[in-house]
Amino acid sequence: MSVNLPDMQKYADLPDELFVISEDSSGAEEISRPSTTYWHDVWQRFRRDPLAVIGASVILIMAVMAVVIPMLSPYTYSGMDLTSMNMGPSLAHPCGTDQMGRDLFIRIMYGARISLTIGIVAAAINFVIGVIYGGLSGYIGGRTDMVMMRIVDILSSLPSLLYIVLIMLLFGSNMPSVILALCFTSWIGTARVVRSEVMRLKFSEYVLASRLAGGRTWHLLRTHLLPNAMGPIIVSTAFLIPNAIFSEAFLSFLGIGIQAPMASWGSLANDAIPMMLSQPYQIFFPVLAICLTMFSFNFIGDGLRDALDPRLKK
Repeated sequence: MSVNLPDMQKYADLPDELFVISEDSSGAEEISRPSTTYWHDVWQRFRRDPLAVIGASVILIMAVMAVVIPMLSPYTYSGMDLTSMNMGPSLAHPCGTDQMGRDLFIRIMYGARISLTIGIVAAAINFVIGVIYGGLSGYIGGRTDMVMMRIVDILSSLPSLLYIVLIMLLFGSNMPSVILALCFTSWIGTARVVRSEVMRLKFSEYVLASRLAGGRTWHLLRTHLLPNAMGPIIVSTAFLIPNAIFSEAFLSFLGIGIQAPMASWGSLANDAIPMMLSQPYQIFFPVLAICLTMFSFNFIGDGLRDALDPRLKK
């Protein structure tokens, strides 16, 4: 290899200070962005979504009010005052009273307890069933997967109102029977999401390596497959909560859900139908509570979907 001496001589005439690395430039290659975990990064992106933050704040405020206000209020959800029937909103009764003199604000707060409890419990049960069923179906595959998916297709083809009415007739119109009715087939969507994610991930290198090392099915699902598929699973579960709340309100509105004297948003709307023209506030406030809750949970679900998507990382 030949060296061009005139070019070398040209650089030799330059001062030595140009070839010395200063202390200020020694850290130029350092990483300017601090290292963060995956869930911390998800939280930071979720916080930057204003609608998701507003939705989470509304749900948190509503949950706190549903717990605290009935404990401090002098009224109860079933207490009647015949001298205060059909009173409009006032300082004493912020949402007015119904045709039996019961305070609507307290009844709406009790309805928030029932609706939020049913929505969260039903979503949690559907989450567990869907994760286990979909994870096993996607990982085992073959004929087992085919049989399990055909069972899912059969259950999803059944009219939901049919088995809901049957469950109500067998177990009565109470909170456990409503949760059971909502959990009968609501886990199917979560199971399909988990199955598709597990089938996508089960041939990854780290899963194959763990399988060669002697990892069993439950270990692989618990340690490798389900944690890496948790993003879509969480989003699917977040959307189950408003669906369960709306379904419970719809059942109570039809008269086959939570029954009097217990207060549910759907039953409150049903009780207000005869007074809808003369006392519209009696149906306005329960419907407003349903709408706020539905919109808030949907905003939270949209925010989680964007925050958990690594392709949207900035």
